[in-house]
Amino acid sequence: MESRKVVIIGSGPAGHTAALYTARANLSPLILEGHEPGGQLTTTTDVENFPGFPDGIQGPELMDNMKKQAQRFEAEYRQETVTDIDTTNRPFKITCESGKELEAETVIISTGASAKYLGLPNEMELIGRGVSACATCDGFFYRDRVVHVVGGGDTAMEEANFLTKFASKVYIVHRRDSLRASKPMQQRAFDNPKIEFVWDTAVEEILFDQTGVTGIKVKNLKTNDVTERKTDGFFLGIGHTPNTAFLNGQIELDDHQFIKTKNGTPETNVSGIFACGDVQDSY
Repeated sequence: MESRKVVIIGSGPAGHTAALYTARANLSPLILEGHEPGGQLTTTTDVENFPGFPDGIQGPELMDNMKKQAQRFEAEYRQETVTDIDTTNRPFKITCESGKELEAETVIISTGASAKYLGLPNEMELIGRGVSACATCDGFFYRDRVVHVVGGGDTAMEEANFLTKFASKVYIVHRRDSLRASKPMQQRAFDNPKIEFVWDTAVEEILFDQTGVTGIKVKNLKTNDVTERKTDGFFLGIGHTPNTAFLNGQIELDDHQFIKTKNGTPETNVSGIFACGDVQDSY
């Protein structure tokens, strides 16, 4: 069985950063890229909030640059997806979807978290063309425009409040007539003059043309009335799902299945296993 000093699971920004630092420390890391090499940023078009690129950079290009930088110091990347890890003994045993097994003295988990989507027709195809799950990534592109945010929790309130820095109007579409968000987050949204709520309403369809999103079709769940609303942007604020299912309960997780780390460090409850990036950031 192949044995490595360091195996990094996941290849988003956190995984690439871990690869760079461990490679420069002559630890010869092996990075298992997973189903989505490069992580969520590969689905983002313009990235303008990453230092060092005054004119912005395309998400896939940024991820490719990070990978090449780590490879320059002999980090090795493989297109493998991890399905199981045995933490009972060290070295740890890692099983991949392909059936390949590895041993690792140290494991760094950087599998990230996947944004939740509604599963609407054309939703995924319109990412970057009016559909987004990241206001901080894409809010700038909606200056003086009208946008809609779907959700009723803290994520939706945070996204909506951030978008008011740019958009002329932000509508929050929620299936119920009350919010799940914490009271301070609710109050901040209620007090914001740019935010308006669309209660008891579900989004049924995203309307678009060759330029991108033009509106949404919504249904009032009390009256069953279906109407169309014009919008320039449609933001998903229904949270993220951490990619931790493969751990099978062997690493301590919080109530939302994100990896617990110790006192701001990347250490998990298992000595020799570390976590970084969105997989351990439930906020």
